[in-house]
Amino acid sequence: MNQAPVSCIPTNTKMSKAKKVLEEAREIQNPELDLADKGVSTFEEMPGLLNMTNITRLTLSHNKIKSVPPGLANLTNLEILNLANNYIEELPLSLSSMPKLRILNLCINRLYNLPRGFGAFPVLEVLDLTYNNLKEDSLPGNFFMMETLRALYLGDNDFEYLPPDIKNLKNLQILVLRENDLIELPKEIGELSRLRELHVQGNRLTILPPEIGNLDMASNKSVFKFEGNEWVAPIADQLQLGVSHLLDYLRSETYRILYNRYATNKPPIPPPCADKAKKISRTR
Repeated sequence: MNQAPVSCIPTNTKMSKAKKVLEEAREIQNPELDLADKGVSTFEEMPGLLNMTNITRLTLSHNKIKSVPPGLANLTNLEILNLANNYIEELPLSLSSMPKLRILNLCINRLYNLPRGFGAFPVLEVLDLTYNNLKEDSLPGNFFMMETLRALYLGDNDFEYLPPDIKNLKNLQILVLRENDLIELPKEIGELSRLRELHVQGNRLTILPPEIGNLDMASNKSVFKFEGNEWVAPIADQLQLGVSHLLDYLRSETYRILYNRYATNKPPIPPPCADKAKKISRTR
């Protein structure tokens, strides 16, 4: 029986899938482009993508992308950009100039720094930077100037401190800081009057500034996660009773006196929570 000749030309099924999605989207002018899990390593493998100025949603999660080209900012109608779970180490300066971008997901990447001017997004509402390698000196000076931001996810990074500038995020409703190395929280968080979710579990916190008591964290719609910290006994006792008890205690004169005492004679700083060198964002 004669067999068909075997081709020596390598095939890349994943690549052809990406190109097929692009071609189909161009044909029907689909404004939402899903290129998740297509084995893509570079933007060169997606010819014509940066010229598709009609798209409003672009999903490139679960790929192998290391670099994001400045030309991505050409997609001036883009509202949602998902780059989660890639190998991205650096972002272009141009990204923050995107005029309609509302949701940006950069979680599970290899970011150690954010580019200068990153806080210039004009209408950004949701920013997810979970599971990267960011710390306080990774952020540009204008990072906390994004007044339109409603949700900020900074969990699973390397922050020990947050700057007082966080008070500028006047519209922030969700702040996730879990699994960092936070030693203390800035009192200015208490000025975020719209905050309804605060996640600080798994850090190195021992005390809370009294100003946290200004937040509305006791309602049914609010979420305050605090487990996995080495709280001083008075705070630990109040947390056993519930969040509303804690907030009342933080507002009390008794706690203010105690806090001032702690401020001059700080409790020992707990050791780092985990061996961050083993994070996926560093080892792969």
